[in-house]
Amino acid sequence: MEEKELYCTARVKIHPGKLDEFKRLSALCMESARNKDTGTLEYDVFLSDDQSEGMVHERYRDSDSLLQHTANLGELMAAIMKVASFDGEICGTPSPALLKAIEGSGVRLLKLHQSL
Repeated sequence: MEEKELYCTARVKIHPGKLDEFKRLSALCMESARNKDTGTLEYDVFLSDDQSEGMVHERYRDSDSLLQHTANLGELMAAIMKVASFDGEICGTPSPALLKAIEGSGVRLLKLHQSL
């Protein structure tokens, strides 16, 4: 089976009083995606008008690219989880290694129904 790109969306609720720290940490995540990752195709952070919540849209070449991104974030992931809560989904067909990595995380998996 040929592995295709994965699309990810994370919904973010920023904890009260933590906006500046969230912005600082998300900028570091963006920098990591641009400078360390080899298979991250898109990584964009969007904020609501009141900047209390947002979305992160991500696109990866394949499962290994998403696993690399997660590894590259390292301690940044733990730090950002202290200033915001997240839920999200992965759209596509993840590898067995990625399935194992997200097991029990609450990340939802959606598989392609139809494509043109």
